[in-house]
Amino acid sequence: MLARVPRGGLVPLLRQTCRHFGALPAEELSGAASAEQQQFIDREDRYGAHNYAPVPVVLTRGEGVHVWDVDGKKYYDFLSAYSAVNQGHCHPKIVSALIDQVPRLSLTSRAFYNDVLGEYEEYITKLFGYDKVLPMNTGVEGGETAIKLARRWGYDVKGVPKNQAKVLFAEDNFWGRTLAAISSSTDPESFGGFGPFMPGFEVIPYNDLKALEAKLEADPNIVAFMVEPIQGEAGIVIPDPGYLAGAQKLLKEHNALLIADEVQTGLARTGRMLASEYGGVHPDILVLGKALSGGVYPVSAVLANDEVMLTIKRGQHGSTYGGNPVAAKVALAALQVIVDENLVDNSYKLGQLLRHELQAIQSRIITEVRGKGLLNAVVVRPDVSPSAWDICLRLKENGLLAKPTHGNIIRLAPPLTLTEEQLLECADIFRRTILSFPQ
Repeated sequence: MLARVPRGGLVPLLRQTCRHFGALPAEELSGAASAEQQQFIDREDRYGAHNYAPVPVVLTRGEGVHVWDVDGKKYYDFLSAYSAVNQGHCHPKIVSALIDQVPRLSLTSRAFYNDVLGEYEEYITKLFGYDKVLPMNTGVEGGETAIKLARRWGYDVKGVPKNQAKVLFAEDNFWGRTLAAISSSTDPESFGGFGPFMPGFEVIPYNDLKALEAKLEADPNIVAFMVEPIQGEAGIVIPDPGYLAGAQKLLKEHNALLIADEVQTGLARTGRMLASEYGGVHPDILVLGKALSGGVYPVSAVLANDEVMLTIKRGQHGSTYGGNPVAAKVALAALQVIVDENLVDNSYKLGQLLRHELQAIQSRIITEVRGKGLLNAVVVRPDVSPSAWDICLRLKENGLLAKPTHGNIIRLAPPLTLTEEQLLECADIFRRTILSFPQ
């Protein structure tokens, strides 16, 4: 789609791209980056693939809830690398774990044991209440691993005929960009032009137990339903109370598994250690990532009990880097920070305060504020100016970084180490930004 950069650099490209997504009216991005920053933007644009359209700011440092650009300007980070830095940027305990382990032993592959992995595996399985963990690197790898587990369980335990296993997904899901992930996507920007797609995947409406029940009753070869407890990339979509519990009940009745994709919603982001807790469920398979590393190193994990996990035998699945000593040390530290610093409670308390402050803004621009914990969305009227993109550009000028999703939704997800004083300052930045546009 972005095959050629318009003359004049990335600013015209961003303008063109954002108009394509309906994110910009006519008043533009001119002057969006300083001359210093533009040099970095142009270099990245010249030599890098055009698969992103970033907010035009060039960051050079991060600490806690703040990041700094190359001009020295300080910002509040309200994206948290899509919730990968729940513990704050460059948390000293997590960074120390990385630095201490790297010169000692960084990688062996899983051809040999190491003296670090078992400690991490014991900690994470006891923390979340599962028999086993399968360590991987990225969130999408975690999702693919969960699906492989579900299929193998379907064949070995449920007795599904060979190559007939089916997995259900919810509309508007997002769990990555691999061919398997986009095979379950309903977003044309994700799957368009990349077929053919993975067989055995079917999509049903989100937050619709009747649709799930109908599928399960019609097809005995369904082995699992993979779902986000709160849909993140779709715009912080929260299901009805009882949805997850009802889904798990139906799945159990039809001998199928519940896979919870908690890559973004897990690890205290929503005011619970897992967003699944709001639904009162313990998923059969749990997928974690992003903040499992505190943002310093790619780490993901799939957790399940022995009946499911041990269907994959030795040598049948793996990863050269999955479970490496550095990842194990980093993930252990990242989890300990969440527990020791009580980030679950902080996320819950500050989330309530943030929504209260945002809902108090009297503006024609905002139609809804929703969320759980510190995973929140502000819905911007799609039929008026300014757009969500315009608002994010002005937020940047006012010292707060956020980014739209689905055109007219601004996701607000700061690090969970935010204080009440900082949150109130950020809420005021947002309020002043909104009210700076014609009302």
